[in-house]
Amino acid sequence: MRRMWTGVGVALTLATGAVVWAVTTHADPTSNDAVLDHANGKMLAADALLESGLLQIRHQDIPNAKVTFKRVLALDPKNKFAWYNLGVLAQNEGRQADAHHAYDTALKTDSSYTSALFNKALLLETGDPDAALNLLRRAVAADPKASTAHFHIGETLARKGLDKQARAAYHQAVELDPSLHSHVPEAFGGSAAPYRAPDESTETTETTESS
Repeated sequence: MRRMWTGVGVALTLATGAVVWAVTTHADPTSNDAVLDHANGKMLAADALLESGLLQIRHQDIPNAKVTFKRVLALDPKNKFAWYNLGVLAQNEGRQADAHHAYDTALKTDSSYTSALFNKALLLETGDPDAALNLLRRAVAADPKASTAHFHIGETLARKGLDKQARAAYHQAVELDPSLHSHVPEAFGGSAAPYRAPDESTETTETTESS
């Protein structure tokens, strides 16, 4: 099954700055009849290779994973998942130009592919914050519940000195994922605290005196 970057299982480490989403695989085929069709047969082969590449990464066999994803592209040159996976591997290895190319190619196939939008934004976050901000906003437009994208919007706005907007972005991120609160900068920590319902055991009620 495809792993969505907003869900469980993403490889995210805010503390170290090595923030790269886990590889994803193509959705499973929906019909056995597709095997009989040549085009769909190639898609099934690409699916199998994507799964193999993911397994290779899990076993830290990165060189062969790269070869596998390139074999996917030989079958399906526009396969956004293969391009994205190659981008993740390049980004983890510090090959920024290769990562840019891979994410850009994935986005040519799907301009709202949130994982690629987010990872490309991370590449630009320091050198071109305005471009990174645009990508992050596209990511949350595609997926409003993308909490970590909201968080990085806050980070980028804070660096630009736009404190009010940054505070709102941090607050949105923490509302979606309270675990992010510990990563919010101290200057914004209080305002970004997640909402907590009142403790009914300590609530008081007003009474009126009768005459």
